Amino acid sequence: MHIERVRDAASDAVADYARLTDVTLRSVHEPEQGLYIAESAKVIRRAIAAGHRPRSVLMEEKWLAGLEGSLAPFDVPVHLADPDQLEAITGYRVHRGALAAFERPQQPSPEALLATARRVVVLEDIVDHTNVGAIFRSVAALGADAVLVSPRCADPLYRRSVRVSMGTVFQVPWTRLPEWPEAARMLRAAGF
Repeated sequence: MHIERVRDAASDAVADYARLTDVTLRSVHEPEQGLYIAESAKVIRRAIAAGHRPRSVLMEEKWLAGLEGSLAPFDVPVHLADPDQLEAITGYRVHRGALAAFERPQQPSPEALLATARRVVVLEDIVDHTNVGAIFRSVAALGADAVLVSPRCADPLYRRSVRVSMGTVFQVPWTRLPEWPEAARMLRAAGF
């Protein structure tokens, strides 16, 4: 990792974090970029522990000591900013003081998850990202083997879903299902 102090909130170096309002992140554009944003030191550590690779980090300096060990193996920029700069960059007050842009992992096929799962949870068209995150926390606590989300379900790797899940979205294997008639056939074929 290499540490850089933010000098200009409009710099291309922090473009991954620019104006991360809920309206902006709910667009379909974010998944196409192959990135997701993790918020808070705990969630960033959980993403790294799950094998996800950070692209960059943006944080207040006070969080650096707690994340240095997790970030040390990666050759990524760590942008240090004060709270006002963080708000200018993201468009909201960053209460947890640390954000990381991660490359989205390749999702397994539904068949691959179903082949080894005994208990699965299907999220059909849950459109509120907060609810998706809360469901992932419950699913992890209940010991489910996999989560399958419908095509119109909110993105489990959306910033708010990740934050509300407290990083459990990285612990429970999940993937997207095809449209319901085909998904139902897959579930039945796997014994569900």
